[in-house]
Amino acid sequence: MENKSKTEEIVRRLRAIERLQAFRAAHDKLAKYNTGEKVHEKQMTFHRCRKRNRWVFGGNRSGKTECGAVEAVWWARGIHPYRENRENVCGWVVSPTYEVQREVSQSKILSYLRPEWIVDVTMQSGRKSSPEGGVIDYITVKNVFGGVSRIGFKSADQGREKFQGASLDFVWFDEEPPKDVYEECVMRVMDRKGEIWGTMTPLKGRTFVYDEIYLNKRQNPEIWCITMEWADNPFLDKEEIELLTGALDRESVENRRYGKFSEDGGLVYPEFDESIHVVDPFEVPKEWYDTISIDPGLHNPLSAHFYAVDYDGNVYVIAEHYERERDVDYHAARIKEIADALGWHRDRNGRLRCIIDSAASQRTLASLKSVADLFYEKDILCDTNVNKDMWSGIAAVKERFKARPPRIVIFRNCVHMIREIKGYHWGNGDLPVKEDDHAMDELRYYLMSKPQAKRLPKREEPPWEKYKNRLIAIRKRQGKV
Repeated sequence: MENKSKTEEIVRRLRAIERLQAFRAAHDKLAKYNTGEKVHEKQMTFHRCRKRNRWVFGGNRSGKTECGAVEAVWWARGIHPYRENRENVCGWVVSPTYEVQREVSQSKILSYLRPEWIVDVTMQSGRKSSPEGGVIDYITVKNVFGGVSRIGFKSADQGREKFQGASLDFVWFDEEPPKDVYEECVMRVMDRKGEIWGTMTPLKGRTFVYDEIYLNKRQNPEIWCITMEWADNPFLDKEEIELLTGALDRESVENRRYGKFSEDGGLVYPEFDESIHVVDPFEVPKEWYDTISIDPGLHNPLSAHFYAVDYDGNVYVIAEHYERERDVDYHAARIKEIADALGWHRDRNGRLRCIIDSAASQRTLASLKSVADLFYEKDILCDTNVNKDMWSGIAAVKERFKARPPRIVIFRNCVHMIREIKGYHWGNGDLPVKEDDHAMDELRYYLMSKPQAKRLPKREEPPWEKYKNRLIAIRKRQGKV
């Protein structure tokens, strides 16, 4: 009897625990984050990325702030599923003002923290008993490793001096910070090898974030960004999306829906999505190799890209050479080095072939030889008969970017082409701004050459199949089949 009562007590306790776990799961927002039938794929791409300076440029209601808050809670709790977790984490959440903090980032953080995880809340204003109605200074949170973590809240309008001195594991920028505040926060995570992430709607135009983060002009290998738009959020109604899109002007649609930077006439290729059109390099079958396209330059950069086409006519940009203030000898040598590394095809005389801007055939007073002539002397044969029609070329590029699945993808190592696409924008007239467009020109030249799908390799019949087919043919002639 005694053993039976003990067993019943154990079962009772286990059932009580199960009921408590079920209740918590039903009311635990963090546990349900991206685990149901609907998953926000771009949020998960952000969380999985291992770079130390990550940014989400998203439209309003695209889900950008949600993933920033979850990231902060995962760090503080020591439960990040894609990171080596730390104990006693210290981080900041930086908002434009305290009012924005209270209404947005602070509210999101609190919604993902279960009450039993919170050790203490220190207020700047308002009551600790109802922190959501005031302005929080910092929250201390139980870390699963046994210690406590601290999430501090900062307002960017305090000025750079208020961001000095601390040593941090992370900084989350909710919306765009001033440049001096951003640079100060970069210093704050240095000694702990911490991380920075930002979630913002680009409403201020082409600020330092556009150059330093979105275009990554310094080519910092730890900087990564992604854009989120309304259609990426599986919890938004499609009819509402289209209704609101039709009510906004073009510029508002670009930044408030698509999370794109816009200024002047807007982006030439707003269809470009780095998460879709940029892929990690892979080994391309050599039969896909097509040609090299070049936009020449001496003081300006020379842009050369290697293009491949698969059996369905999809285009792959697989390698690039992009340098300024170099002569043709140097450029030819670098192009041949890349070609040799790829195993690129040559003609019977060992020469490479390319297409190039027709201006390369022109001779100047300073030289008796054209750029095409100089490349020819270096065993690179240049076809200068390219279609340079601007409108048709842009339309050809846009058509491939719009297609789903994409009809053109770019290898991640082609950093200069990716940067140019992201920054290529219309001027005041009907033409793109004529700067930083060298890869854009030769991309157009290539697509206007109408690349053709590669033919599937002819299957070689095995000897037994050849014999069988020959035998069937003989029997047919004899009327036995």
